[in-house]
Amino acid sequence: MPIKESGTLTSYSNLGPPKGKLGKKRRLYIDGRQLSQVKTVRIVPTSFTFIAASRTKSEADRFLVSNALDRALCVALSDKYQMVSSDQPADLTIRSVITDIVPTNKAVAGAATVVSVGGGFALPSEVPFVGIPRIPFGLGGLAVEAEAVDSTSVQRAAMMWGRGANFIQDKPRYSEVGDAYGLATKFASDFSRMLITGREPKMLDISVPSRNRVQSWFGGKPKYAACEAFGRAPGVLGAVAGKYGLPPQWTDKEPKPLVAQ
Repeated sequence: MPIKESGTLTSYSNLGPPKGKLGKKRRLYIDGRQLSQVKTVRIVPTSFTFIAASRTKSEADRFLVSNALDRALCVALSDKYQMVSSDQPADLTIRSVITDIVPTNKAVAGAATVVSVGGGFALPSEVPFVGIPRIPFGLGGLAVEAEAVDSTSVQRAAMMWGRGANFIQDKPRYSEVGDAYGLATKFASDFSRMLITGREPKMLDISVPSRNRVQSWFGGKPKYAACEAFGRAPGVLGAVAGKYGLPPQWTDKEPKPLVAQ
């Protein structure tokens, strides 16, 4: 999945050279010293470039992908920072833009699901290079640009990120955004780890998830109310649906409107 400047970041001059592994490419910048002083963070809902928006027919599908990205970011960043709503002042503001999407071929994904039913579904999706490979055609992809700016609009972290689904690690789902949906959370994992640690994240994350993340994964209440704006994860039902290739739209519902206190 190629990454190219789309003009959505405050600056591209801080970014390092492209690096890639296992089909993932990224360029990044991180000001660890300044990030160590951050206490509060807000997330501006993810948007799409014109090119990325034109790749998907449905506004609901676009929202599904962008909301999954924001929800994963909010939950992960809650491990270190106090998350506040997007209309509140904060030490750091996160802005993400989806710059490109390669739609998943639903017909091929459906066939791949039928082929994969069996031993491969008994294994956790987090285990790499294990299980029955999917049909290596019609795979989707996602490209994202994101940055974190401080209260004076100075860029303190940025990342250009692109990854295509691969036939070994990514489970097929019968949806045009099935791969983009899963890749959105993978981007969120990379970007949040960079902000939390203040350094370049490793290509493979083998850290133990926090109690907050486990609770959120099961669809529980997030640590901070601000994360309710992105809804709750579909939990076990979503995991089962993913194992059997069902569309994420079936289990990941739009967040309920927040009630003013």
